[in-house]
Amino acid sequence: MKSKRLIVRIVVVVALLALIKSYLIFLQPISTEKFSVYIKPTSTYADVKSQIDIHANFSSRIFFSAFSTFLGYENNLHVGKYEAKKGTSVWSLFTKMYRGRQTPVRLTFNNIRTKEQLAGRFGDQLMLDSMTLLNAFSNEDSCARWGFTTATIPALFIPDTYEMYWNISYEKFMTKMSQAYQDFWTNDRKVKAEEVGLTPIEISIMASIVEEESNSKAERPAIAGLYLNRYRIGMPLQADPTVKFAVNDFSLRRILFEHLKVDSPYNTYKNIGLPPGPIRVPSAEGIDAVLNYQKHDYLYMCAKYDFSGQHAFARTMEEHHRNAQKYREELNKRKIQ
Repeated sequence: MKSKRLIVRIVVVVALLALIKSYLIFLQPISTEKFSVYIKPTSTYADVKSQIDIHANFSSRIFFSAFSTFLGYENNLHVGKYEAKKGTSVWSLFTKMYRGRQTPVRLTFNNIRTKEQLAGRFGDQLMLDSMTLLNAFSNEDSCARWGFTTATIPALFIPDTYEMYWNISYEKFMTKMSQAYQDFWTNDRKVKAEEVGLTPIEISIMASIVEEESNSKAERPAIAGLYLNRYRIGMPLQADPTVKFAVNDFSLRRILFEHLKVDSPYNTYKNIGLPPGPIRVPSAEGIDAVLNYQKHDYLYMCAKYDFSGQHAFARTMEEHHRNAQKYREELNKRKIQ
């Protein structure tokens, strides 16, 4: 009789220990590193499990499989991105995936020059296909829906951090970006644009040129003032960054006469006025630099010969030639072609 009681007690203790161990496994981190599981409409359970197996420890992999089998998760996948932060347990991650509780994506983008780069950046962070996006950005009817052309569509996207789900649809994505654009262009900014004499889209185009000219935020209002001076008197903007965009070579460190001859509406040496679209996706700071431009009477500028990244401004052609000659001499001295 006593032996039977002893056996029962041992079984109970073993069962309790197994239960405690299982409970602790539920709570222990699934991995020592943060990782995410991505489930596409075409994903199978095997695809999902392979992502888990890469990151999860041995016991967590076993329990994930057990949960999946017991609760029928293999045939109940939910499309989305599911993040396991450091310290996340296997049960916590499984619960999110089983119930389809996605982890929002914090979409960020900046320093974008072309539509190809823009579509690629979105495609890298969202389930949206980059080629589908690029085709939409290159289709006049598609762009017109949002009030832009294929040339001006980059102006729609205001660089910032946006929270959305990884599997967001193209329609909802564009609606969100359009709303962010409208929110950015407050009445105050619209009034300033009218005072400048440009539309919001034209302000963005000017801002893209100003940002490409200088990395110095402090200098940008002065550069904006210079280009606005040229624009208002009908003088060609003669902005080197527009030539780089026209020849599709942003690595150029020296603009030669052969570059200035390129036949493109973006070549502001050959065409008067603004180019047809932004030569980069302008930042909010760049746009505000144009809206709050510095008022002065400079018409000319060139990079300073000390390669500080700053510019030497001039009111007359003679003064400008002296500044430019110093810069050319330094280019030759450094053998920059």
